Amino acid sequence: MKLTAKQRLFADEYIKSGNATQSAIKAGYANEVSGRENLQKPTVKAYINAKMGEIESHKIADAREAMQAITSIARGETTETQAQINPLSGQWEKTEVPANLKTRLAAWREVLKRYPLADELTKAQLRKANADARVAEARAKALEDNGQDIATALDKVMDKLIDESNKESGNKC
Repeated sequence: MKLTAKQRLFADEYIKSGNATQSAIKAGYANEVSGRENLQKPTVKAYINAKMGEIESHKIADAREAMQAITSIARGETTETQAQINPLSGQWEKTEVPANLKTRLAAWREVLKRYPLADELTKAQLRKANADARVAEARAKALEDNGQDIATALDKVMDKLIDESNKESGNKC
């Protein structure tokens, strides 16, 4: 079932204001009960939900928009506001400056991640990270093993001392 022109106008007004009573009046309904009734109709609810989904999707950047923004930063086309004291007047002033080199390099890295060339770089970084992890694990294991060896040796010495002590105390009796 399709919406009537009045129901569509009510739904559009409701999306703008969030007020069912005012939306019903603007749509030409005689009383506020019509607003609540319209909100309970499945077709009106579905229309409102669909329109709200469209509105929300326009607020979220798509991949193309994100790439354009990142590229703009990487090229130094984007500026940021910095506050600094004017040495002549002693007053705070806001100035627009291009993104710093560190920010631009990070933006270039983000751009390159999306192209096949970045795969080799990513693979190399992954290999390095894995090698670093293996080295760290080997060091930790060596420390654990050394600690274990010391504890085992200490246990053996303590056992021998106890045995010797027991033998001496047994000889005295």
